[in-house]
Amino acid sequence: MSGFDVLTRGDVLDVALRARDYLVSCGVPGALAAKDPRLWGRRAVDHSRLGWLDLPFASRGLLKQVDGLVAEARYSGLDHIVLIGVGAESLAAQAIVDAHTPEGTRTTGERDAADGRRGGLTVLDGSDTAALAYALERLDRTLVVLASKAGVSLEGDAYRRIFAAAFRERGLSEREIASRFLVVTDHGSPLHDFARQCGYRIGLTDPYLPGHYGALSAYGLVPAVLAGADADRLLEEAATLVPSLGKEEDNPGLLLGAILGGCAQQSPGGLTRDKVMLRERGGSGTLSAWITQLLAVGTGKRGKGVLAFEPPGGRGDFPDVHGVSINPRSAADDDSDTSVWAPLGAQFLLWEYATAVAGWLLGVNPFEAGSRVVQESEDDAATLLRSAGGGSLTAERPVYVEDGIEVHADFPWPPGAELRTVLGGLVAAVPSSGYLSVMTYLSGDFSGRYLAPSLARASGRPVVYGPGPAYPHATGPVHKDGPGNGAFLIITGDPAPGDVLASQPIPGRPYSLAKLQIARALGELRALRERRFPVIRLHLRDPVDGAGRLTEAVRSVAGVRGS
Repeated sequence: MSGFDVLTRGDVLDVALRARDYLVSCGVPGALAAKDPRLWGRRAVDHSRLGWLDLPFASRGLLKQVDGLVAEARYSGLDHIVLIGVGAESLAAQAIVDAHTPEGTRTTGERDAADGRRGGLTVLDGSDTAALAYALERLDRTLVVLASKAGVSLEGDAYRRIFAAAFRERGLSEREIASRFLVVTDHGSPLHDFARQCGYRIGLTDPYLPGHYGALSAYGLVPAVLAGADADRLLEEAATLVPSLGKEEDNPGLLLGAILGGCAQQSPGGLTRDKVMLRERGGSGTLSAWITQLLAVGTGKRGKGVLAFEPPGGRGDFPDVHGVSINPRSAADDDSDTSVWAPLGAQFLLWEYATAVAGWLLGVNPFEAGSRVVQESEDDAATLLRSAGGGSLTAERPVYVEDGIEVHADFPWPPGAELRTVLGGLVAAVPSSGYLSVMTYLSGDFSGRYLAPSLARASGRPVVYGPGPAYPHATGPVHKDGPGNGAFLIITGDPAPGDVLASQPIPGRPYSLAKLQIARALGELRALRERRFPVIRLHLRDPVDGAGRLTEAVRSVAGVRGS
């Protein structure tokens, strides 16, 4: 696919055309093309924060630098790339490898999208030990990329230690171990200093570039190129879109931004369509996940925000939701409100531009550093781990246990209640204009995807879902700084029997990956409780049996409320 287009219809078209006319009358397309930061106020945005508009061309120099690294890695037999990153840093690379890796390089690493492996790329984001086991089986072929704009995350520290110890057990010297790590970070960041002390290879990026706008920067490109992706073609795809982004007419980025921002504003009738259901051909994909975090971070501020989700959580007729299809086969076969056609490189730039436009319409700065909503949960988890040492993370006792499923809630438990009672109470607590979010902190393939259809029917509201800590890290701003109309179900569990990687201590740390995962869940739970959101944590003592019982209970709630 070489062309690009945005087509919308129905009442969304009316809203979009009014919003686009307003954007043109205010000179937004020209100002964005000129990278004029005054769009968001005289001192609100530094000119450098708009450097993402130049990446389709500026990143060509980066690819030349990476060519030598790729050649060296292949000469050393390193064709399996492990990417350690939580959030935007990993989502773009996954999407690029999905779309741009030649089929011949996608044999040993291919697997279902839920487990984090893409072609020659394995992503470790703290959500599943299966991906870690896969990577450790290919240790002799593995180069580890640690990507972060800040310091080393809890997960990054844990995985780095695990790989360093595994390399050491293989007999590698400290110098050889250091050569197996590549750090992608901002110049002068805490991770930059740490990498220098460890003797790791370092790839530096622009500290002014917003992390959620880094798909075409080193964060997205370096791991993907090392994994075999054709990044030259990706940048060509993005470059073909650039000339249209300065236009007032035939500007697909402007129209998409007008759709997103116009719908998210309150209409004269009082309706705000600030939720987007993303449909990808062939099912949910990594591009949708990347778009979801871009919108969440770019617009989730000051009580506003655009929440994106996938079809399993959209079983129902929701007046505040509009559907967007990505590369549908044809407009005639697509029943979404909006259709977006573009190859991946153009999709990245198109959605980044549209998010900037939507933010302008909503009166929020899409490039500003977000609040500490994401970092505070990680800091809380770190404090819990330090305080616990080798003991328990929390003294909180479950208010109820049913068939090995612990219910943790901060309200009195009525006598004679059952698990489906509390689930029914949670879905009833979802605001009429809100949504339900399911966050799973489990090692295994159980996902909120399996619960989303029934929960959507039960609550009559959209359901978003994702594995922790990656999903709350990527979308935290829209949940906590956005409209504030979410309800939350957090699912944790003991390690599955035989999952040694989850239960054994992390080298040099007094805790395991399983304990780290629970700490992360508790940190997120505290943050949500502090904001007085409806939230319940369910802990599965047996994650396999418990997942089945929980699924049955959710279906039961949906059946009762649907009857």
